[in-house]
Amino acid sequence: MKAIVCEEFGPLDKLVYREIDDPRVKDHTVLIRPEAIGVNYPDGLLAQGLYQVKPPTPFVPGMEVAGTIEAVGNAVEKFKPGDRVAALGQLGGYAELAAVPQAAVFPLPDAIDTADACALLCAYGTSHHALKQRAQLQPGETVAVLGAAGSTGIAAIQIAKAMGAKVIAVASSPEKQAIVRQNGADEVTGYDNLKDELKKLSGGKGVDVLFDPVGGDAFDAACRAMARKGRLLVVGFASGRIPELPVNLTLVKEYSLVGVFWGSFTQHEPEVYADNMKELVGWYLEGKVKPLIEGRYPLADAPAVLERVLARGATGKLVLVPEGA
Repeated sequence: MKAIVCEEFGPLDKLVYREIDDPRVKDHTVLIRPEAIGVNYPDGLLAQGLYQVKPPTPFVPGMEVAGTIEAVGNAVEKFKPGDRVAALGQLGGYAELAAVPQAAVFPLPDAIDTADACALLCAYGTSHHALKQRAQLQPGETVAVLGAAGSTGIAAIQIAKAMGAKVIAVASSPEKQAIVRQNGADEVTGYDNLKDELKKLSGGKGVDVLFDPVGGDAFDAACRAMARKGRLLVVGFASGRIPELPVNLTLVKEYSLVGVFWGSFTQHEPEVYADNMKELVGWYLEGKVKPLIEGRYPLADAPAVLERVLARGATGKLVLVPEGA
């Protein structure tokens, strides 16, 4: 089969599209032929050796796939060849075939597009966990979403609205601001004078929940616009700079800094994660959430697509499509 291979950590243009051996099906794994492969920010960090974990090289990046099961291991009971599924692995997704543990595979209703399914796994999964378990968001609260036009940002807007919150979306350009408004944001602003804008748009109170996958200067400003008993969610650092929090602000304003590491959540609380996915699928079928798929690109174009994602040049979700899928 053909796959994108990281042979050594380094710039994304060092990723190689080449033939490798088909993955083997073990007792508890299923072999999936993807029709859509999700592209995520951590995929690019992994390939550069900049993520929290560093897998041994060579490896195939990619965590999300959606398609049809080709084969199953001897101990697999829930699935059979021909089943339509989505799956979340740790590696191996950027390929024409992906072997995934049975526990990480979900049945995919015919009503859900495969690209949408990929978005629901990581982008929506992260935002849902952040707002539900980590922030314990309540109806009527105000949520500010940084990086609102990205895949997790769009997800956070839609999920916060489904949970009954008011949403302030922060996006960098008029084009992105139009997109986030179309996806349900109640208020929209840019990054200029961010502290004052968040205070104004929250009626002077400050925001109850800040969803921050950006970090850097945006964090520096937004951490000064929190409401009393607010929850500041640290989701990522797409700006490239890990900020420092003046902890006196948390004392004076009595708000909490809350880390969101979705990968750890899925491993340590698989039952809760499964329940989350059921709720997300239900919201999708009810029309409460709908991923924005910006584009579908050939698998061979993965390095260039990852460059766009890491440069914050994408809106919504980008997916890769194997040749012939």
